Amino acid sequence: MRNWKRKSVARNPYHKYEVTQYQKEALKYLKPPENITVSEWADKYRMLDARSSAMPGPWRTEHTPYLKEIMNEFNNYETEEIIYVKPTQVGGTECLQNMVGYIIQQDPAPTMIVYPTDKLAESISENRLQPMIKAAPGLRSKFLENNSLKLELQFDGMYLSLAGSNSPSSLASKAVKYLFLDEVDKYPGASKKEADPISLARERTKTFHNRKIFITSTPTIREGHIWRAKEEADIEKHYFVPCPHCGEYIELKWQQIRFPKEEGMSYADRAEFAVYVCQECGCILTDKDKPDMLKKGEWRVVRENTKYARKVAFWMNTLYSPFVRFSEVVKEFLTTKDDPEMFQNFTNSWLAEPWEDTKLKTSIDLVLARQTEYEEYVVPEWTKVLTAGVDVQETSLYYTIRAWGDFLTSQNITHGQVASFKDIDKIMNLEYRMLDGTPMVVALALIDSGNDTDRVYDFCAINSDWALPSKGASNSMMSHYKLSKVNKSGSKAQGMNLVLVDTGKYKDMIAGRMQKENGTGSWMVYQGCDEEYAKQVTSEQKINVKNGRGQVRQQWKPKTSHADNHYLDCEVYALCAADVLEIRASFMDSIKDIKQSASKDTSYTPEENWIKQNDNWM
Repeated sequence: MRNWKRKSVARNPYHKYEVTQYQKEALKYLKPPENITVSEWADKYRMLDARSSAMPGPWRTEHTPYLKEIMNEFNNYETEEIIYVKPTQVGGTECLQNMVGYIIQQDPAPTMIVYPTDKLAESISENRLQPMIKAAPGLRSKFLENNSLKLELQFDGMYLSLAGSNSPSSLASKAVKYLFLDEVDKYPGASKKEADPISLARERTKTFHNRKIFITSTPTIREGHIWRAKEEADIEKHYFVPCPHCGEYIELKWQQIRFPKEEGMSYADRAEFAVYVCQECGCILTDKDKPDMLKKGEWRVVRENTKYARKVAFWMNTLYSPFVRFSEVVKEFLTTKDDPEMFQNFTNSWLAEPWEDTKLKTSIDLVLARQTEYEEYVVPEWTKVLTAGVDVQETSLYYTIRAWGDFLTSQNITHGQVASFKDIDKIMNLEYRMLDGTPMVVALALIDSGNDTDRVYDFCAINSDWALPSKGASNSMMSHYKLSKVNKSGSKAQGMNLVLVDTGKYKDMIAGRMQKENGTGSWMVYQGCDEEYAKQVTSEQKINVKNGRGQVRQQWKPKTSHADNHYLDCEVYALCAADVLEIRASFMDSIKDIKQSASKDTSYTPEENWIKQNDNWM
């Protein structure tokens, strides 16, 4: 019998099956996306085209390292809203486009980008977004160009909608998971007919629990969209870089820039010598130090409201830009500092700070510096008359009493908050005394009639010997104030004078006189004046505001949202009351006497000198 030896045959554990084309297509959609961040995606896939970039070719995050964390915040599951307050020339637009590219290739979902206008949206679609998409193979393969419109680009598994903030209808239709709001401070404000465009856009994300909202802009004014968003964020971060000399991490600040001040040098020559002085060690930093500093920099929390942050804000200025030298920033400052409109652009677009008119800038410290030697309730010996202003609120009344002397020299002698008109009646009829005992009472009080109008009218009618109703004018007037008549049938005040007040003009006067050192023509307060009063009197600032026609005009606006300005309103009414009493006109006799005396004696008094140096004192 033959011996059979069985040969062992190696078996292939993998059986090969033929895969059809349609199965291959289906499998593409089952393949999970790469586990990478936005910055990693950009470094791997993003291509910059020559049409829209000065540095065409592969994207490199290392060129703008401060953008890395901003982009990667998009991948943080806990973060719902990213706020980026930026200057120009720091790569902010590219940061947004990298996020959009990441969505298209890694996480397709309905997306919207909102720009200030439809025309701008069309331009960016044609000149920035579509070239970016076509330059990157991974994006180009997903782009359904034939099915796309300028303002609605179609991709495999998603659409990208572009809209202008000036078209409310485009902001209130389809739901989106990802929302990008670009240059929000250029958006129009809400009107009575239409809601705020940002609110309308936000509404579209409500159905997505894992939504992401990216808001970016250069700031304009403190109450602008982007600055308010930054202030309301749960966390605020600034970029810190290491000093190459001492190793301490510092924040690049404009006040640390130094440049020559020698007369006879041109702005360009002075700017060329610009350097940065480290606030920790005092060593000099130059443009050559910046690349390495930026590479080693890190975002640090400077303000934190909660440990469970949903809204994260990032802020930086142009000093961090690798594309801008220190000398360029200084040259821009020197060439714009004397032109308010141009300097506002420098403040907004280069320093990334909100604008305020520094010539009329007021502060708590400035008010407290105007304290005199007189204590509360004491009337200065130079006083000719007392006036008062009353601001009426729903639950209380604020008041101020101010003493007036020659050349509109003035001092607040008391102020406060009371519960009723009965209290106001008592306070306004008290006798206030000079140090020698001379008594004085309030000659005229203007009472705001914007709130509780009927009660104000009735109160003023009963106390017509010292009280008049007043109201802030809705528009600027030719004069500081205008006398109208109460026209309300059945009111006790029917036919009584109503003082219409140009509040802006009087706020200009108060802010201007607040700058003067204590003395003739100054605006002063009593010794021991409280900070709350000082805070309210300086709660507004004068800024440039563009109207719907693009015209720029200056207006007084709150420095912060919900700021109390009751004492400022009171002081406006007290100043207007002095005008109604023709205080300025009554002082003209004093001026004539001084001038007549001057014709006989060429030596000038301090008051005359002040008049000669301040021709616009009236």
